Amino acid sequence: MNPIIILGIESSCDDTSAAVLRDGVMLSNVIANQSVHAKFGGVVPELASRAHQQNIIPTVQEALRQADIDKKQLSAVAFTRGPGLLGSLLVGTSFAKGFAQALGIPIIDVNHLQAHVLAHFIRKDENDNSPQPQFPFLCLLVSGGNSQIVLVKAYNDMTVVGQTIDDAAGEAFDKCAKVMGLPYPGGPHIDRLAKEGNPNTFRLNKPQIEGYNYSFSGLKTSFLYLLRDKMKENSNFIEENLNDLCASLQATVIDILMDKLKKAAKDYNIHQIALAGGVSANSALRQAFNDLATIDGYEVFIPPFAFTTDNAAMIAMTGYFKYLDHDFCSFDEVPFARVSNTF
Repeated sequence: MNPIIILGIESSCDDTSAAVLRDGVMLSNVIANQSVHAKFGGVVPELASRAHQQNIIPTVQEALRQADIDKKQLSAVAFTRGPGLLGSLLVGTSFAKGFAQALGIPIIDVNHLQAHVLAHFIRKDENDNSPQPQFPFLCLLVSGGNSQIVLVKAYNDMTVVGQTIDDAAGEAFDKCAKVMGLPYPGGPHIDRLAKEGNPNTFRLNKPQIEGYNYSFSGLKTSFLYLLRDKMKENSNFIEENLNDLCASLQATVIDILMDKLKKAAKDYNIHQIALAGGVSANSALRQAFNDLATIDGYEVFIPPFAFTTDNAAMIAMTGYFKYLDHDFCSFDEVPFARVSNTF
């Protein structure tokens, strides 16, 4: 039986990525970052799409080179169809269609959020026998744009049982970091500074939202009011308390995330819990998941750092699952910016 070799393409936001997987084993995973957005304090969609146009061909070429795969060996091209920035998605979608048509192979459309969850099934090499979650399991998917609790019954049967009704956790980190004068993206800087601070120094508001949904706008407002009031008394308040501010903010965000996740796990009687998304690189959140295992007795799955941010390996992995089911898409399909609660 011929191996199934999938080229994955990810272009949902500001990272251009291409990866090659053979029968679920990663052969390459190349990511081209865009530093142009840092000075604007956030991703500028028009600049992002232009950078994707510049990066996508060399990124795909490098992924094929590192994998030692000729393009004629590819079985299919998997691409991120959404959600994301439409201009960025159009670049990846258009390239995938043209590339696949030239080779006479099918294309596979991938939901970006579904791919983050399925990153747990990537094998980094032939000898990788790392434990993988068994269906059904819960996944806490946290990033700059999403904070969701996902009930995963199968690779193609996922339901969002809880999500933010306003800001995402990563967005709250970035916005609070900005008012403290930290560079974009703020999440990694908060994580670094929080390690030297006391998380109990400042008390911040925790929202009272029913069910499994999240809200971070109130926390963000509470944090801004704290800075405003304290700086009236001391103009150097932020720089003198930066570590403690970061630690208190981070601890509050993680408490909010974990409280709802534990509630969902108990109510659904699920004992396997996975973590995914860009904020899953946060060291305190990873520790909270380790505590879930050692203190609460859950079996937890924490992704390698390489699979926390947007990457094409997770797109190719999802494409591999769909290829096995012959779940291909039409060349007429177009990208989408938003997604429903089921994917």
